[in-house]
Amino acid sequence: MSRYDYIIVGSGIAGLYTALLAKELGSVLVITKGSIDDCNTKHAQGGIAASVGKNDSADLHFQDTIAAGNGLSDEEAVRILVNEAPDRITDLVNLKVPFDTLEGSIALTIEAAHSVPRVLHAGGDATGEHIEVTLSKQAHLSKIQILEDCLATEIMIEKEAVKGIKTLDYRTASIDEFSCRFLILATGGAGQLFKFNTNSDVVTGDGVVLAFNTGAEIVDMEFFQFHPTALRLPGVTPFLISEAVRGEGGILRNVNGHRFMPDYTPEADLAPRDVVARSILYEMKKTGSDRVFIDATHLPPHITTTRFPHIYRFCLDHGLNITKGLIPVAPAAHYMIGGIKTDNWGETNIAGLFAVGETASTGVHGANRLASNSLIEALVFGRRIIEKTRERAKGKAPAASLGTEVHHSLSQRQVPKVIPTLNLSALQQLLWDKVGILRDQQNLTKAADTLAAWQKSLVPPTDRPSYELNNLVLTGRLVTEAALLRKESHGAHFRSDFPQSSPQWQHHIMFTR
Repeated sequence: MSRYDYIIVGSGIAGLYTALLAKELGSVLVITKGSIDDCNTKHAQGGIAASVGKNDSADLHFQDTIAAGNGLSDEEAVRILVNEAPDRITDLVNLKVPFDTLEGSIALTIEAAHSVPRVLHAGGDATGEHIEVTLSKQAHLSKIQILEDCLATEIMIEKEAVKGIKTLDYRTASIDEFSCRFLILATGGAGQLFKFNTNSDVVTGDGVVLAFNTGAEIVDMEFFQFHPTALRLPGVTPFLISEAVRGEGGILRNVNGHRFMPDYTPEADLAPRDVVARSILYEMKKTGSDRVFIDATHLPPHITTTRFPHIYRFCLDHGLNITKGLIPVAPAAHYMIGGIKTDNWGETNIAGLFAVGETASTGVHGANRLASNSLIEALVFGRRIIEKTRERAKGKAPAASLGTEVHHSLSQRQVPKVIPTLNLSALQQLLWDKVGILRDQQNLTKAADTLAAWQKSLVPPTDRPSYELNNLVLTGRLVTEAALLRKESHGAHFRSDFPQSSPQWQHHIMFTR
């Protein structure tokens, strides 16, 4: 059995940045189920948030993050994020990430729920892609070993601590075991749960399931962020239309051309994502349409084409010139706010097991993620993981001790009289229809019963599609059961049968196996 100091599962910004730091301390293996470039990072158009502007401060960034988190953010974790963010931007500059500049300074834009411009971008709307390409180039130049087309299937535990990981090479069907001192899960979210999503095909809840099956704590799964504006064209996969388009002055209109957001909230087009997504749903229902439109035609064409070259080109390739015509959009699943519970150093309740990026729940996002806080969160807590393991190696840092929460187990469910045939399409339709932006007891119960029945019917997985489907069923159960338990509306979780938030729910819902 090959042994490494660090094994990192996942090759997005969280995995690669952490791997580049870890290689200074020991041997590193990165395991990724696709190629090193298959991840969600490259889909991050808007940018990365840090208080580097002259009218900004860590305190302002803190206040905006806490406000977006709707009372459920961990204040200490948020302080860490906002205080360390500028230094992590310096790291990216030193790694040669080509941030856009204006008159010699890094250009900043404003996005919804930020009080000042603090979002850095690269290549206009290609920020995630530029960071990903830069990091993967550095990883290839380094001594990091990268294992592609390999699926992590089970975490090995010995004496209540991580021992290593089992993998399936699905090209050869060989099963291998690798041992390590520290295992870091950086597998991304679970956007493929939903029929309409902005995520890469590889994002199937793998890290959450690996951790859950090992006994790690999973928290805040009811909070799933739906991006309000994904391109809605017949036969075209949903494509993210960045919030920054509205930040630059784009306006939402319904099918009749009416600017509707001021009807719902004083913040209008720059309200928090959950408010905009629900407002769009209501407006679509009101007008009997499956879409609304972003109007950017009043912006100078050179602003649109240079600030949003990816969006402009993608739309143009599908017959739409966004400098002259309206952009048809509708909400789509975007970001998993909950995940594997970690402390402020990225460690779980299992010694030696860490999580970072979208698969982790650091406590920063609370009930609703502030736009562009996800990429910076991956960097800040990735570095903290390496600092913690450096101290652990010296025998100075104790194992994680996480705060106590109300623990839940997945409940027994009634078997429905009619169980739909399980496949990816049926699962995505079920979650979209019954566990989507608007939720209620009846639909959530139907989804929970169906998912439990599907889970009972699963056979042991043997290849990548079957592992991914198994992982999505279990992750879907965690999301649905948490949404059923939280009988209130809070941030990204909205119950039409409990439309108000309730003080008695100012706590987190946690699952353990």
